[in-house]
Amino acid sequence: MSEQYKFMLEEKKIPKAWYNINADMPVPPAPVLHPGTMQPVTPDFLSVLFPMSLIMQEISQERWIEIPEPVREIYKLWRPTPMYRAVRLEKALGTPAHIYYKYEGVSPVGSHKPNTAVPQAFFNKEAGTKALTTETGAGQWGSALAMACNFFGLDLEIYMVKVSYHQKPYRRVIMENFGAQVYASPSDRTQFGKKVLAEHPDSPGSLGIAISEAVEVAATSGGSKKYSLGSVLGHVLMHQTVIGIEALEQMEMAGEYPDIVIGCAGGGSNFAGFAYPFVHQNLTNGKKARIIAVEPASCPSLTKGKYTFDYGDAAAMAPIVKMHTLGHTFIPPGIHAGGLRYHGMAPSVSALVDHGDVEAQAVNQLETFEAAVRFSRSEGIIPAPESAHAIRVAINEALKCKQTGEKKVIAFNLSGHGHFDMMAFEQYHHGRLTDFEYPAAEINEAMTHLPKVVV
Repeated sequence: MSEQYKFMLEEKKIPKAWYNINADMPVPPAPVLHPGTMQPVTPDFLSVLFPMSLIMQEISQERWIEIPEPVREIYKLWRPTPMYRAVRLEKALGTPAHIYYKYEGVSPVGSHKPNTAVPQAFFNKEAGTKALTTETGAGQWGSALAMACNFFGLDLEIYMVKVSYHQKPYRRVIMENFGAQVYASPSDRTQFGKKVLAEHPDSPGSLGIAISEAVEVAATSGGSKKYSLGSVLGHVLMHQTVIGIEALEQMEMAGEYPDIVIGCAGGGSNFAGFAYPFVHQNLTNGKKARIIAVEPASCPSLTKGKYTFDYGDAAAMAPIVKMHTLGHTFIPPGIHAGGLRYHGMAPSVSALVDHGDVEAQAVNQLETFEAAVRFSRSEGIIPAPESAHAIRVAINEALKCKQTGEKKVIAFNLSGHGHFDMMAFEQYHHGRLTDFEYPAAEINEAMTHLPKVVV
């Protein structure tokens, strides 16, 4: 066992290929359906939104997809990212467990999101795209794509969930600094945004609504704009696997292997990016790590949602996918973990949970912030509220080890820092932060709007 507590890889160790879990999925994928015909989508339909290179990655069965050299060059700005053993947290908890975390907050915009933003911008530029549209919740994705589009000379239009637009104004400033145009969603710039505002003038917005606005702009642009997504789709999750690929090597440097692997989950990108290389070891190499996806109790798609076909957006314009969903019309409470407020979960994550390869847990907002503060006082890093969901469960598992005396190895993804979430921490410290009850009645109502799919 090494006495090191910080594990750094050399620049030459930046992965040369992404891991594609399609090659190892223990269950066959459900078809992606056209939102109008409810028949399987064709590449031609998807090409309205995405360049063909990304569409081919989405359906590829190859286990390893080469990372283009221009993408790896930009990755060098922050990759490889460090992995730490949280010795001070272990001592504070009095646990025999060893806790490790992979820190993605060292990227220029402070989160894991550039891992896919850069390749998406690259492949769009290569295909001749001039401009992109996208949505963002808390702003991490919008900031990352704004940076990537700036690097590749692409224009960018961002629809930011309105509650986060006001909660996190400096995220908007970052996006504008990179040259993006940012609009609070729902907005009066799209037909769907106008419809939402007419029915609900005070709508706080949702990722589903923001996706609808961004998709509408791209789909009605006559081909001048493409759409870019920060989570959920297979190629997005695949780009993030650079996190877990590096983490496997860093755990080897530490002389240990995790018994428990944890990531927060909203749409699934940072969870999959960290966990899928470990899932790969479970599925193909006889490893037995517990893989835990952690979500907010107020937006519990994995733990309380239905595993069925649903639209990817609120306007029912995006393709229909089989996933754990709370219903595409569901508007989640305005919790501060804005990146975890999507109504559904990535189809591959959903399938792995349904099959029993991944377990899901939900935690409340107050206990999540308690864990965030405890972590920051031990480790010196203020985590993003999203990432703090993983910290909460890591601490819970470490405290179980304290009770049983077991010396387990716990590894989690610290997917970003919380430097732009000070309003949330201020509210927590002054007792103004609240938990939200599971909105069962609202979710039940949203479930009545699921598409009627016969497969």
